[in-house]
Amino acid sequence: MSKLDRYLLRDFVQSFLATLIVLLVVSVGGVLVDILGNIADGRLPARLLFSQLGLQFIVYMPLILPLALMLGLLLATARLYRDSEMAVLTAIGVGPKRLLRPVLMLVLPVVGLVALCSLWLGPWADRTSDAMIESANRSLVMAGLESGRFTMLPNGGVVYLSSVTADGSGLGRVFVQRSRGDRIEVASAARGKMFFEGDNQRYLQLEDGHQIEGPANGALDYRLMTFARNDVALPDGARTRDDNDPELLPTTRLFGDDRPEAKAQLHSRITPPLIALAFALMTVPLARSSPRQQRYGRMMVAFLAYMVGMNLMFIGTRWIADGKLSGTVGLWWLSLPLLALAIWMYLRDGKLSRPRRTA
Repeated sequence: MSKLDRYLLRDFVQSFLATLIVLLVVSVGGVLVDILGNIADGRLPARLLFSQLGLQFIVYMPLILPLALMLGLLLATARLYRDSEMAVLTAIGVGPKRLLRPVLMLVLPVVGLVALCSLWLGPWADRTSDAMIESANRSLVMAGLESGRFTMLPNGGVVYLSSVTADGSGLGRVFVQRSRGDRIEVASAARGKMFFEGDNQRYLQLEDGHQIEGPANGALDYRLMTFARNDVALPDGARTRDDNDPELLPTTRLFGDDRPEAKAQLHSRITPPLIALAFALMTVPLARSSPRQQRYGRMMVAFLAYMVGMNLMFIGTRWIADGKLSGTVGLWWLSLPLLALAIWMYLRDGKLSRPRRTA
């Protein structure tokens, strides 16, 4: 590798990594808000916070990496023009085609990483996240109901367990306090267990116990009841998807699936690497600027082009899933013309226009 290639590659990599870190820091806010909302509503155990955050980042990597690659290359190439380094390189015979080697040294590994996340790691992270949530919803320990401590419920109630079985489904000596309107209920039971009913609705089944119900305003209207079984509803667990959901299936199984949803999911996994390669090749011609031209003017154009391309990908995926677009056509109408446009722009960059003839 020549000294020029090492210099340019180092500049490209540093700019790409800096942009990627900034985008990850910005993205963590939105992902964290969604996860914390599920935890606050009682649909997700708090101990799954960091694992779910990491898995969701893997799912979103095919959308973050192409943007970081494009903006990083734009910043690095624009700096070369601003500091007149491109003028020096052009003077010694180094044109845009010569820059293709250091650009591809960064672009190809990043595009490979995008393909890896989109085709394999993303679906694996989705399946792992779904399995962890389902396991947590079916375990009292993972749901936050631990023995020997009072647990607050999102609806204002309190639960205390003296013991929990090893599999996290059975419990012994239970105390439950909850409010219903202007009345308070206090129940105690010798034993119990957790069961499911309907759409993942969780219940505590209390057996062989007593319940006291009275007003919250200090009146004397109290009632004492003895029950053989009393069911207490817990907060709804986070939604889990069916095992045959195309979003959870490995990419190899989507090739033989004739469902429109499966074809849409397959094309949504193939398209991100091609879009990443196309926008990366556009950076060098888009970063070209004259000495007096604004540095960040074309960067905004590139960012808007990326947003339009991603929105078209989402819209096309929905069209395929709804049957409005054939699975054979897929998203090729977006990725292939975009890639051809990027190659044409790169090959045309730096060429002088033919002078006009005057009379």
